[in-house]
Amino acid sequence: MSTQYDFDLFTIGAGSGGVAGSRRAASYGAKVGIAEDSRIGGTCVMRGCVPKKLLVYGAQFADAFEDAAGYGWKVAPPVFDWPTLIANKNKELDRLEGVYRNLLKDCTLFEARATLEDAHTIALGNGKRVTAETIMVATGSHTATPQIPGIEHVIGSNEALELPQLPRHIIIVGGGYIALEFANIFSGLKADVTLVIRGEEVLKGFDDDVRVMIAQEMRQRGITIRARTEIARIEKIQGGITAHTKAGEELSADLIMYATGRKPNTRGFGLVEIGVKLHADSRVLVDEWSRTSVPNIYAIGDVTDRLNLTPVAIAEGRAIAETLYNHNPMTISHENVATAVFSQPPIGTVGLSEREARKRGHALDIYRVRFRPMKNTLSGREERTMMKLVVDRATQRVLGCHMVGIDSPEIIQCLSVAITCGATKQQFDRTMAVHPTASEEFVTMRDKLPEPQAEAAE
Repeated sequence: MSTQYDFDLFTIGAGSGGVAGSRRAASYGAKVGIAEDSRIGGTCVMRGCVPKKLLVYGAQFADAFEDAAGYGWKVAPPVFDWPTLIANKNKELDRLEGVYRNLLKDCTLFEARATLEDAHTIALGNGKRVTAETIMVATGSHTATPQIPGIEHVIGSNEALELPQLPRHIIIVGGGYIALEFANIFSGLKADVTLVIRGEEVLKGFDDDVRVMIAQEMRQRGITIRARTEIARIEKIQGGITAHTKAGEELSADLIMYATGRKPNTRGFGLVEIGVKLHADSRVLVDEWSRTSVPNIYAIGDVTDRLNLTPVAIAEGRAIAETLYNHNPMTISHENVATAVFSQPPIGTVGLSEREARKRGHALDIYRVRFRPMKNTLSGREERTMMKLVVDRATQRVLGCHMVGIDSPEIIQCLSVAITCGATKQQFDRTMAVHPTASEEFVTMRDKLPEPQAEAAE
Protein backbone atom coordinates (compact mmCIF):
# COMPACT_ATOMS: atom_id res chain seq x y z
CA MET A 1 0.00 0.00 0.00
CA SER A 2 1.06 3.60 -0.61
CA THR A 3 2.91 5.71 1.96
CA GLN A 4 3.04 8.76 -0.31
CA TYR A 5 -0.63 9.66 0.14
CA ASP A 6 -3.09 9.97 3.03
CA PHE A 7 -5.22 7.19 1.56
CA ASP A 8 -4.74 4.29 -0.81
CA LEU A 9 -8.32 4.75 -2.05
CA PHE A 10 -10.66 7.67 -1.66
CA THR A 11 -14.30 7.27 -2.69
CA ILE A 12 -16.58 10.18 -3.50
CA GLY A 13 -20.12 9.06 -2.74
CA ALA A 14 -21.40 6.71 -0.02
CA GLY A 15 -24.18 5.02 -1.95
CA SER A 16 -24.44 1.28 -2.47
CA GLY A 17 -21.61 1.10 -5.01
CA GLY A 18 -19.24 3.42 -3.17
CA VAL A 19 -19.79 1.67 0.15
CA ALA A 20 -19.36 -1.81 -1.35
CA GLY A 21 -16.11 -0.96 -3.13
CA SER A 22 -14.69 0.89 -0.13
CA ARG A 23 -15.51 -1.91 2.30
CA ARG A 24 -14.00 -4.53 0.05
CA ALA A 25 -10.81 -2.50 -0.42
CA ALA A 26 -10.48 -1.93 3.34
CA SER A 27 -10.94 -5.65 3.98
CA TYR A 28 -7.80 -6.25 1.91
CA GLY A 29 -5.77 -3.81 3.98
CA ALA A 30 -6.16 -0.63 1.96
CA LYS A 31 -6.43 2.65 3.82
CA VAL A 32 -9.75 4.02 2.60
CA GLY A 33 -11.47 7.39 2.88
CA ILE A 34 -15.01 8.08 1.72
CA ALA A 35 -16.98 11.32 1.47
CA GLU A 36 -20.74 11.91 1.34
CA ASP A 37 -22.61 15.22 1.57
CA SER A 38 -26.06 13.66 1.95
CA ARG A 39 -27.39 10.64 3.84
CA ILE A 40 -25.18 7.57 4.05
CA GLY A 41 -26.64 4.88 1.81
CA GLY A 42 -27.19 6.93 -1.33
CA THR A 43 -30.10 7.03 -3.73
CA CYS A 44 -31.16 3.39 -3.58
CA VAL A 45 -31.34 3.09 0.18
CA MET A 46 -32.47 6.59 1.13
CA ARG A 47 -34.58 7.91 -1.76
CA GLY A 48 -34.96 5.12 -4.29
CA CYS A 49 -35.39 1.36 -4.34
CA VAL A 50 -35.83 0.71 -0.62
CA PRO A 51 -38.34 3.40 0.43
CA LYS A 52 -40.20 2.98 -2.86
CA LYS A 53 -40.65 -0.76 -2.31
CA LEU A 54 -41.89 -0.14 1.23
CA LEU A 55 -44.61 2.02 -0.32
CA VAL A 56 -45.29 -0.73 -2.87
CA TYR A 57 -45.87 -3.17 -0.01
CA GLY A 58 -48.21 -0.65 1.60
CA ALA A 59 -50.25 -0.33 -1.59
CA GLN A 60 -50.47 -4.10 -2.08
CA PHE A 61 -52.44 -4.53 1.13
CA ALA A 62 -55.44 -3.03 -0.64
CA ASP A 63 -55.54 -6.08 -2.91
CA ALA A 64 -55.05 -8.43 0.04
CA PHE A 65 -58.03 -6.99 1.90
CA GLU A 66 -60.22 -7.24 -1.21
CA ASP A 67 -59.10 -10.79 -2.03
CA ALA A 68 -59.55 -12.12 1.51
CA ALA A 69 -63.35 -12.39 1.23
CA GLY A 70 -63.12 -15.04 -1.48
CA TYR A 71 -61.07 -17.16 0.91
CA GLY A 72 -63.56 -16.98 3.75
CA TRP A 73 -62.28 -13.96 5.64
CA LYS A 74 -64.65 -11.28 6.87
CA VAL A 75 -62.66 -8.07 7.12
CA ALA A 76 -64.04 -4.79 8.42
CA PRO A 77 -63.65 -1.97 5.90
CA PRO A 78 -59.94 -1.09 6.14
CA VAL A 79 -58.78 2.46 6.80
CA PHE A 80 -55.47 3.64 5.37
CA ASP A 81 -53.32 6.38 6.95
CA TRP A 82 -50.60 7.81 4.69
CA PRO A 83 -48.70 9.70 7.46
CA THR A 84 -48.29 6.44 9.37
CA LEU A 85 -46.78 4.71 6.35
CA ILE A 86 -44.38 7.60 5.73
CA ALA A 87 -43.35 7.80 9.40
CA ASN A 88 -42.66 4.06 9.58
CA LYS A 89 -40.77 4.20 6.29
CA ASN A 90 -38.59 6.96 7.71
CA LYS A 91 -37.86 4.94 10.85
CA GLU A 92 -36.63 2.09 8.66
CA LEU A 93 -34.42 4.44 6.66
CA ASP A 94 -32.88 5.74 9.90
CA ARG A 95 -32.13 2.15 10.90
CA LEU A 96 -30.57 1.40 7.52
CA GLU A 97 -28.41 4.50 7.65
CA GLY A 98 -27.03 3.22 10.93
CA VAL A 99 -26.31 -0.13 9.29
CA TYR A 100 -24.45 1.57 6.44
CA ARG A 101 -22.41 3.67 8.83
CA ASN A 102 -21.38 0.51 10.63
CA LEU A 103 -20.40 -1.07 7.32
CA LEU A 104 -17.85 1.73 6.93
CA LYS A 105 -16.23 1.17 10.32
CA ASP A 106 -12.92 0.23 8.68
CA CYS A 107 -12.97 3.34 6.46
CA THR A 108 -12.60 7.01 7.34
CA LEU A 109 -15.91 8.75 6.67
CA PHE A 110 -16.05 12.46 5.82
CA GLU A 111 -19.52 13.95 5.88
CA ALA A 112 -18.73 16.71 3.44
CA ARG A 113 -18.86 17.50 -0.25
CA ALA A 114 -15.66 16.34 -1.92
CA THR A 115 -14.18 18.07 -4.95
CA LEU A 116 -11.05 17.20 -6.89
CA GLU A 117 -8.24 19.74 -7.04
CA ASP A 118 -5.96 17.45 -9.01
CA ALA A 119 -5.67 13.74 -9.77
CA HIS A 120 -4.64 12.96 -6.19
CA THR A 121 -5.98 15.83 -4.04
CA ILE A 122 -9.48 16.06 -2.63
CA ALA A 123 -10.89 19.22 -1.02
CA LEU A 124 -13.43 18.60 1.72
CA GLY A 125 -14.45 22.14 2.66
CA ASN A 126 -13.29 24.39 5.52
CA GLY A 127 -9.83 24.32 4.01
CA LYS A 128 -9.36 20.58 4.64
CA ARG A 129 -7.57 18.56 1.98
CA VAL A 130 -6.54 14.94 1.75
CA THR A 131 -4.61 13.00 -0.85
CA ALA A 132 -5.15 9.55 -2.31
CA GLU A 133 -3.30 7.25 -4.67
CA THR A 134 -6.56 6.11 -6.29
CA ILE A 135 -9.92 7.84 -6.45
CA MET A 136 -13.28 6.18 -7.08
CA VAL A 137 -16.14 8.42 -8.21
CA ALA A 138 -19.53 7.04 -7.15
CA THR A 139 -21.64 10.18 -7.13
CA GLY A 140 -24.76 8.66 -8.68
CA SER A 141 -27.39 10.63 -10.55
CA HIS A 142 -30.18 13.14 -10.03
CA THR A 143 -33.72 13.50 -11.32
CA ALA A 144 -34.07 15.35 -14.62
CA THR A 145 -36.98 17.51 -15.78
CA PRO A 146 -37.51 19.41 -19.02
CA GLN A 147 -37.12 23.17 -19.07
CA ILE A 148 -40.70 24.19 -19.73
CA PRO A 149 -42.73 27.03 -18.23
CA GLY A 150 -44.05 26.17 -14.78
CA ILE A 151 -41.78 23.17 -14.20
CA GLU A 152 -40.95 24.58 -10.75
CA HIS A 153 -44.45 23.57 -9.62
CA VAL A 154 -43.95 19.80 -10.12
CA ILE A 155 -42.49 17.21 -7.78
CA GLY A 156 -40.04 14.38 -8.44
CA SER A 157 -39.61 10.96 -6.90
CA ASN A 158 -37.72 12.39 -3.88
CA GLU A 159 -40.65 14.61 -2.94
CA ALA A 160 -43.17 11.85 -3.66
CA LEU A 161 -41.59 9.81 -0.89
CA GLU A 162 -42.16 12.60 1.63
CA LEU A 163 -45.62 13.94 0.77
CA PRO A 164 -47.48 15.07 3.92
CA GLN A 165 -50.74 13.67 2.57
CA LEU A 166 -51.93 11.31 -0.15
CA PRO A 167 -53.13 13.19 -3.25
CA ARG A 168 -56.65 12.52 -4.51
CA HIS A 169 -55.55 12.89 -8.15
CA ILE A 170 -51.98 12.86 -9.44
CA ILE A 171 -50.57 13.18 -12.94
CA ILE A 172 -47.30 11.30 -13.47
CA VAL A 173 -45.23 12.19 -16.50
CA GLY A 174 -42.95 9.39 -17.75
CA GLY A 175 -43.11 5.77 -18.83
CA GLY A 176 -40.11 4.13 -17.16
CA TYR A 177 -39.54 2.11 -13.98
CA ILE A 178 -40.11 4.96 -11.55
CA ALA A 179 -43.20 6.33 -13.26
CA LEU A 180 -44.91 2.95 -13.38
CA GLU A 181 -44.04 2.05 -9.82
CA PHE A 182 -45.36 5.31 -8.38
CA ALA A 183 -48.44 5.16 -10.60
CA ASN A 184 -49.27 1.76 -9.10
CA ILE A 185 -48.43 2.90 -5.56
CA PHE A 186 -50.81 5.86 -5.70
CA SER A 187 -53.47 3.90 -7.58
CA GLY A 188 -53.24 1.04 -5.09
CA LEU A 189 -53.88 3.54 -2.31
CA LYS A 190 -57.01 4.66 -4.18
CA ALA A 191 -55.76 7.90 -5.70
CA ASP A 192 -56.88 8.80 -9.20
CA VAL A 193 -53.79 8.44 -11.44
CA THR A 194 -53.12 9.70 -14.95
CA LEU A 195 -49.89 8.54 -16.61
CA VAL A 196 -48.63 10.75 -19.45
CA ILE A 197 -46.16 9.27 -21.94
CA ARG A 198 -44.70 10.61 -25.19
CA GLY A 199 -44.57 7.25 -26.95
CA GLU A 200 -47.10 4.58 -27.85
CA GLU A 201 -46.30 2.24 -24.95
CA VAL A 202 -44.64 2.34 -21.52
CA LEU A 203 -41.23 0.86 -20.61
CA LYS A 204 -39.18 1.61 -23.70
CA GLY A 205 -36.51 -1.07 -24.17
CA PHE A 206 -38.51 -3.87 -22.55
CA ASP A 207 -39.98 -6.75 -24.51
CA ASP A 208 -43.03 -5.62 -26.49
CA ASP A 209 -45.30 -8.28 -24.97
CA VAL A 210 -44.32 -7.05 -21.50
CA ARG A 211 -45.06 -3.44 -22.47
CA VAL A 212 -48.49 -4.24 -23.85
CA MET A 213 -49.41 -6.56 -20.97
CA ILE A 214 -48.52 -4.17 -18.14
CA ALA A 215 -50.37 -1.31 -19.83
CA GLN A 216 -53.48 -3.48 -20.10
CA GLU A 217 -53.28 -4.45 -16.44
CA MET A 218 -52.72 -0.85 -15.32
CA ARG A 219 -55.76 0.30 -17.27
CA GLN A 220 -57.72 -2.58 -15.75
CA ARG A 221 -56.83 -1.11 -12.35
CA GLY A 222 -58.24 2.27 -13.33
CA ILE A 223 -55.01 4.08 -14.26
CA THR A 224 -55.47 6.39 -17.22
CA ILE A 225 -52.58 6.22 -19.70
CA ARG A 226 -52.31 9.16 -22.05
CA ALA A 227 -50.04 7.98 -24.88
CA ARG A 228 -48.45 10.25 -27.51
CA THR A 229 -48.87 13.23 -25.19
CA GLU A 230 -46.33 15.95 -24.46
CA ILE A 231 -46.61 18.68 -21.87
CA ALA A 232 -45.93 22.23 -23.13
CA ARG A 233 -46.35 24.18 -19.90
CA ILE A 234 -47.62 23.84 -16.35
CA GLU A 235 -49.82 26.25 -14.49
CA LYS A 236 -50.43 26.46 -10.76
CA ILE A 237 -54.12 27.02 -10.09
CA GLN A 238 -56.21 27.46 -6.96
CA GLY A 239 -56.45 24.10 -5.27
CA GLY A 240 -54.31 22.23 -7.77
CA ILE A 241 -52.22 22.28 -10.92
CA THR A 242 -52.87 22.09 -14.66
CA ALA A 243 -50.72 20.64 -17.44
CA HIS A 244 -51.22 22.15 -20.89
CA THR A 245 -50.33 19.69 -23.65
CA LYS A 246 -48.81 20.54 -27.03
CA ALA A 247 -52.11 19.47 -28.57
CA GLY A 248 -53.92 22.17 -26.63
CA GLU A 249 -55.52 19.94 -23.97
CA GLU A 250 -55.67 20.71 -20.26
CA LEU A 251 -55.05 18.04 -17.61
CA SER A 252 -55.71 19.05 -14.00
CA ALA A 253 -54.86 17.33 -10.71
CA ASP A 254 -53.73 17.93 -7.14
CA LEU A 255 -50.11 17.20 -8.04
CA ILE A 256 -47.93 16.60 -11.08
CA MET A 257 -44.94 14.31 -10.65
CA TYR A 258 -42.18 14.05 -13.24
CA ALA A 259 -40.35 10.73 -13.65
CA THR A 260 -38.65 11.38 -16.97
CA GLY A 261 -35.21 10.00 -16.20
CA ARG A 262 -32.05 10.83 -14.32
CA LYS A 263 -28.75 12.46 -15.22
CA PRO A 264 -25.27 11.61 -13.89
CA ASN A 265 -23.93 13.75 -11.04
CA THR A 266 -20.74 14.95 -12.72
CA ARG A 267 -20.89 18.72 -12.34
CA GLY A 268 -19.27 20.54 -9.47
CA PHE A 269 -16.82 17.82 -8.47
CA GLY A 270 -13.82 19.08 -10.43
CA LEU A 271 -13.83 16.16 -12.84
CA VAL A 272 -13.64 18.12 -16.10
CA GLU A 273 -11.14 20.56 -14.63
CA ILE A 274 -8.60 17.81 -13.93
CA GLY A 275 -9.05 16.09 -17.29
CA VAL A 276 -11.68 13.41 -16.70
CA LYS A 277 -13.50 13.00 -20.00
CA LEU A 278 -17.28 13.15 -20.07
CA HIS A 279 -19.70 12.17 -22.80
CA ALA A 280 -21.83 14.92 -24.31
CA ASP A 281 -24.72 13.82 -22.06
CA SER A 282 -22.45 14.35 -19.00
CA ARG A 283 -21.75 10.72 -18.05
CA VAL A 284 -18.18 9.74 -17.16
CA LEU A 285 -16.44 7.77 -19.91
CA VAL A 286 -14.79 4.62 -18.57
CA ASP A 287 -13.14 1.49 -19.96
CA GLU A 288 -14.02 -2.12 -19.10
CA TRP A 289 -12.10 -1.73 -15.81
CA SER A 290 -14.21 1.34 -14.84
CA ARG A 291 -11.11 3.49 -15.31
CA THR A 292 -11.54 7.05 -16.56
CA SER A 293 -9.26 9.02 -18.87
CA VAL A 294 -7.18 9.91 -15.79
CA PRO A 295 -5.46 6.57 -15.01
CA ASN A 296 -5.76 6.63 -11.20
CA ILE A 297 -9.40 7.75 -11.19
CA TYR A 298 -12.23 5.22 -11.54
CA ALA A 299 -15.99 5.71 -11.79
CA ILE A 300 -18.85 3.33 -11.05
CA GLY A 301 -22.63 3.20 -10.97
CA ASP A 302 -25.11 5.74 -12.32
CA VAL A 303 -22.43 8.37 -12.87
CA THR A 304 -21.21 6.25 -15.81
CA ASP A 305 -24.75 5.59 -17.09
CA ARG A 306 -23.89 2.07 -18.25
CA LEU A 307 -26.57 0.01 -16.53
CA ASN A 308 -28.18 1.96 -13.72
CA LEU A 309 -29.05 -0.77 -11.24
CA THR A 310 -27.88 -1.01 -7.64
CA PRO A 311 -26.42 -4.55 -7.86
CA VAL A 312 -24.43 -3.47 -10.92
CA ALA A 313 -22.89 -0.51 -9.07
CA ILE A 314 -22.03 -2.82 -6.15
CA ALA A 315 -20.38 -5.33 -8.48
CA GLU A 316 -18.41 -2.58 -10.25
CA GLY A 317 -17.12 -1.21 -6.94
CA ARG A 318 -16.10 -4.62 -5.67
CA ALA A 319 -14.37 -5.41 -8.95
CA ILE A 320 -12.13 -2.35 -8.54
CA ALA A 321 -11.22 -3.46 -5.03
CA GLU A 322 -10.44 -6.98 -6.23
CA THR A 323 -8.34 -5.69 -9.11
CA LEU A 324 -6.30 -3.14 -7.15
CA TYR A 325 -6.03 -4.66 -3.68
CA ASN A 326 -6.48 -8.43 -3.95
CA HIS A 327 -4.37 -9.33 -7.02
CA ASN A 328 -7.58 -10.55 -8.64
CA PRO A 329 -8.16 -8.61 -11.89
CA MET A 330 -11.89 -8.45 -12.50
CA THR A 331 -14.27 -6.82 -14.95
CA ILE A 332 -18.06 -6.85 -14.87
CA SER A 333 -20.31 -8.08 -17.65
CA HIS A 334 -23.38 -5.94 -18.29
CA GLU A 335 -25.05 -8.69 -20.32
CA ASN A 336 -27.89 -10.84 -18.96
CA VAL A 337 -28.55 -8.67 -15.92
CA ALA A 338 -31.96 -9.41 -14.45
CA THR A 339 -34.22 -6.54 -13.45
CA ALA A 340 -37.65 -6.00 -11.98
CA VAL A 341 -40.34 -3.34 -12.06
CA PHE A 342 -42.40 -3.31 -8.87
CA SER A 343 -45.65 -2.42 -10.54
CA GLN A 344 -48.95 -4.19 -9.88
CA PRO A 345 -48.59 -6.83 -11.18
CA PRO A 346 -44.78 -6.77 -11.04
CA ILE A 347 -42.43 -7.44 -13.93
CA GLY A 348 -39.31 -9.59 -14.05
CA THR A 349 -37.02 -9.84 -17.04
CA VAL A 350 -33.56 -11.12 -17.94
CA GLY A 351 -31.70 -11.39 -21.23
CA LEU A 352 -32.76 -10.15 -24.65
CA SER A 353 -36.17 -8.92 -25.68
CA GLU A 354 -37.62 -10.44 -28.84
CA ARG A 355 -37.02 -7.19 -30.72
CA GLU A 356 -33.38 -6.91 -29.61
CA ALA A 357 -32.66 -10.58 -30.37
CA ARG A 358 -33.96 -10.17 -33.94
CA LYS A 359 -31.98 -6.95 -34.29
CA ARG A 360 -28.83 -8.93 -33.43
CA GLY A 361 -29.58 -11.38 -36.22
CA HIS A 362 -31.02 -14.33 -34.32
CA ALA A 363 -33.66 -16.53 -35.94
CA LEU A 364 -36.02 -17.22 -33.07
CA ASP A 365 -38.46 -19.63 -31.54
CA ILE A 366 -40.90 -17.77 -29.31
CA TYR A 367 -42.86 -19.38 -26.47
CA ARG A 368 -45.53 -17.44 -24.60
CA VAL A 369 -48.33 -18.23 -22.18
CA ARG A 370 -51.01 -16.10 -20.57
CA PHE A 371 -53.15 -17.38 -17.72
CA ARG A 372 -55.10 -16.40 -14.66
CA PRO A 373 -52.96 -17.25 -11.61
CA MET A 374 -54.41 -19.74 -9.15
CA LYS A 375 -54.51 -17.16 -6.34
CA ASN A 376 -57.07 -15.14 -8.29
CA THR A 377 -59.53 -17.96 -8.86
CA LEU A 378 -61.34 -17.62 -5.52
CA SER A 379 -60.83 -13.88 -5.10
CA GLY A 380 -62.46 -13.14 -8.44
CA ARG A 381 -59.61 -10.84 -9.49
CA GLU A 382 -59.22 -10.76 -13.27
CA GLU A 383 -55.51 -9.91 -13.26
CA ARG A 384 -53.52 -12.25 -15.52
CA THR A 385 -49.94 -13.45 -15.81
CA MET A 386 -47.77 -13.52 -18.94
CA MET A 387 -44.57 -15.53 -19.41
CA LYS A 388 -42.32 -15.57 -22.44
CA LEU A 389 -39.16 -17.32 -23.62
CA VAL A 390 -37.00 -15.98 -26.45
CA VAL A 391 -34.98 -18.89 -27.90
CA ASP A 392 -32.25 -18.93 -30.55
CA ARG A 393 -33.51 -21.39 -33.18
CA ALA A 394 -30.11 -22.69 -34.26
CA THR A 395 -28.58 -23.37 -30.84
CA GLN A 396 -31.80 -23.57 -28.79
CA ARG A 397 -30.14 -21.34 -26.19
CA VAL A 398 -32.66 -19.35 -24.17
CA LEU A 399 -31.78 -15.71 -24.84
CA GLY A 400 -34.46 -14.05 -22.73
CA CYS A 401 -37.06 -14.73 -20.05
CA HIS A 402 -39.85 -12.24 -19.43
CA MET A 403 -42.71 -12.28 -16.97
CA VAL A 404 -45.56 -10.03 -15.86
CA GLY A 405 -47.36 -11.39 -12.83
CA ILE A 406 -47.35 -12.22 -9.14
CA ASP A 407 -43.86 -13.02 -7.75
CA SER A 408 -42.14 -12.36 -11.09
CA PRO A 409 -39.13 -10.55 -9.51
CA GLU A 410 -38.44 -13.54 -7.25
CA ILE A 411 -38.87 -16.02 -10.10
CA ILE A 412 -36.70 -14.10 -12.55
CA GLN A 413 -33.78 -13.96 -10.10
CA CYS A 414 -33.54 -17.75 -10.18
CA LEU A 415 -33.98 -17.92 -13.95
CA SER A 416 -31.15 -15.42 -14.41
CA VAL A 417 -28.76 -18.13 -13.18
CA ALA A 418 -29.88 -20.39 -16.02
CA ILE A 419 -29.59 -17.61 -18.60
CA THR A 420 -26.11 -16.67 -17.35
CA CYS A 421 -25.06 -20.31 -17.64
CA GLY A 422 -26.31 -20.51 -21.24
CA ALA A 423 -29.20 -22.91 -20.62
CA THR A 424 -31.02 -24.33 -23.65
CA LYS A 425 -34.72 -24.85 -24.18
CA GLN A 426 -34.16 -28.62 -23.92
CA GLN A 427 -32.63 -28.12 -20.47
CA PHE A 428 -35.64 -26.04 -19.45
CA ASP A 429 -37.86 -28.86 -20.76
CA ARG A 430 -35.96 -31.51 -18.79
CA THR A 431 -36.41 -29.54 -15.56
CA MET A 432 -39.15 -31.04 -13.39
CA ALA A 433 -41.97 -28.65 -12.57
CA VAL A 434 -43.01 -27.63 -9.05
CA HIS A 435 -46.79 -27.94 -8.93
CA PRO A 436 -49.00 -26.01 -8.42
CA THR A 437 -46.98 -22.86 -9.00
CA ALA A 438 -46.85 -20.11 -11.60
CA SER A 439 -43.12 -20.66 -12.13
CA GLU A 440 -43.70 -24.19 -13.47
CA GLU A 441 -44.95 -22.63 -16.71
CA PHE A 442 -41.38 -21.65 -17.58
CA VAL A 443 -40.41 -25.34 -17.77
CA THR A 444 -43.60 -26.67 -19.32
CA MET A 445 -44.03 -24.38 -22.35
CA ARG A 446 -43.96 -26.63 -25.43
CA ASP A 447 -45.89 -24.81 -28.15
CA LYS A 448 -44.01 -22.29 -30.23
CA LEU A 449 -45.86 -19.28 -31.54
CA PRO A 450 -46.72 -19.69 -35.21
CA GLU A 451 -44.09 -18.07 -37.40
CA PRO A 452 -46.21 -15.15 -38.65
CA GLN A 453 -46.99 -14.15 -35.07
CA ALA A 454 -43.41 -14.56 -33.97
CA GLU A 455 -42.15 -12.36 -36.80
CA ALA A 456 -44.79 -9.69 -36.17
CA ALA A 457 -42.82 -8.23 -33.27
CA GLU A 458 -40.02 -7.07 -35.57
